[in-house]
Amino acid sequence: MKAIVCDRYGSPSVLVLRDVDKPAPAEDEVLIRVRASSINSRDDRMMRANPFFIRFRAGGFFRPRTRILGADAAGTVAEIGASVKSFKVGDEVFGYLKRHRGRCFAEYALAGEEEIVLKPAKLSFEQAAAVPLAALTALQALRDKGKLRPGEKVLIQGASGGVGSFAVQIAKALGGEVTAACSERNMEAALCLGARRAIDYRKTDFSREGRTYDLILAVNGYHHIDDYLRALEPDGRLVVSGGAIRLVIQAASRKKAMQGSGGKRIETLSLEQSKEDLLFMKGLLEEGKVLPLIDASFTLERAADAFWLYEKDHARGKIVITM
Repeated sequence: MKAIVCDRYGSPSVLVLRDVDKPAPAEDEVLIRVRASSINSRDDRMMRANPFFIRFRAGGFFRPRTRILGADAAGTVAEIGASVKSFKVGDEVFGYLKRHRGRCFAEYALAGEEEIVLKPAKLSFEQAAAVPLAALTALQALRDKGKLRPGEKVLIQGASGGVGSFAVQIAKALGGEVTAACSERNMEAALCLGARRAIDYRKTDFSREGRTYDLILAVNGYHHIDDYLRALEPDGRLVVSGGAIRLVIQAASRKKAMQGSGGKRIETLSLEQSKEDLLFMKGLLEEGKVLPLIDASFTLERAADAFWLYEKDHARGKIVITM
């Protein structure tokens, strides 16, 4: 089968299209013929080994341990293991694949039975591939970590990207009143997704507007931690999901210091694999409460171009790779 292979760390120019062995499913696994995948920040970080400590964790020190990137998959079931009961050959599925570190930028990928669900019929493979990792991140940040309640005021920083575009829609579906902070060119898109208000982060500093929020989701956070805390209600919550390493460290440190003190709270997010959450998102998609926002689509052969675009500017939604 053909796959995009990353044999060394670096820019998108290190990505090469190659023929590799097609994987075979274990008895509790499903082999998916991948029809589409999408780029997430984890893929870009793994490709570049940025930050450097990735080499000590998921990646190898001198070269990538996972040579095929991609964690989102949408496609058809090609084979099933002997103990698989939930799916049959030919089923259209989508999911966030973690068991084998994804490896979805390829014509075939392995999934655990717990990692995938049936694709909503109304969605194309490209649309479905844009959903899993980004939407689950937004859902767990808002509902589980942020404890969002109907009627609460929510600020989403980085509201037009992959996670942010889902966060705007999910927050609205959960009853939140959303302010979207994004670039000027993406403000209209944020409003169309359901934000009640949109601000250009280059011109308006939310932390000095004098407005306060019940929940702030920092998707691509770069302010000092005190700026976020100043913009919170007395019992407000800040959820940090990605962004500047400095902010992530500040959030983790301040969270520990504030535990048990009451009042404002800080949470950091580490995405959990959850079939139940994927089914919840499927329901929102089928009801039309959430729709994937796709900035651009590239064929597998042009995966490097897709990454160059991902790195060049703030994408409006997700960038998809089709097989």
